[in-house]
Amino acid sequence: MKTLSIEVRPGEPRDAMSISDVHRVSWLQAYGGLIPHKPLNQMVDRRDHTWWRKATRGPSTLLVIEVAGVIAGYATLGLNRARALPQEGEVYEIYLRPEYQGIGLGRILFGEAKSLLKSLGCQGLVVWCLEDSHHADRFFRMAGGSDICEGLEDFGGKSLKKIGYIWD
Repeated sequence: MKTLSIEVRPGEPRDAMSISDVHRVSWLQAYGGLIPHKPLNQMVDRRDHTWWRKATRGPSTLLVIEVAGVIAGYATLGLNRARALPQEGEVYEIYLRPEYQGIGLGRILFGEAKSLLKSLGCQGLVVWCLEDSHHADRFFRMAGGSDICEGLEDFGGKSLKKIGYIWD
């Protein structure tokens, strides 16, 4: 019997190329057909390995989930950017490569992100997702989030509704 190692750890500069690849494939899979083609590709292209190398040294926290030595996903988190909400923490992003979705890795990574925010003294957290992203909506509802607010996000002239989920 083989043992499979799963580790959640801070992202490091040496992970930049792998994180960039996770970002590309997960965003194209998650947002293809929702966000117009040109703005989606511009957003993906802007976050190349150089961008992610800088992000590993930035003010927000970057976690990766590694499965048998392969970076399967990442999460970024920090202080809540929506000052009108009382929750102090925010998970800005959580993405997995498509082939690692649906097997519980997202729950592990999200749990670690929530624990880290709590250990940093943040009371409650918020996560935003596009309303039409049914996979994300189901994930956050199953993780115990309450959808309590909404907003709009502009993508190349197309406004899309986003939903804010909270945990107290």
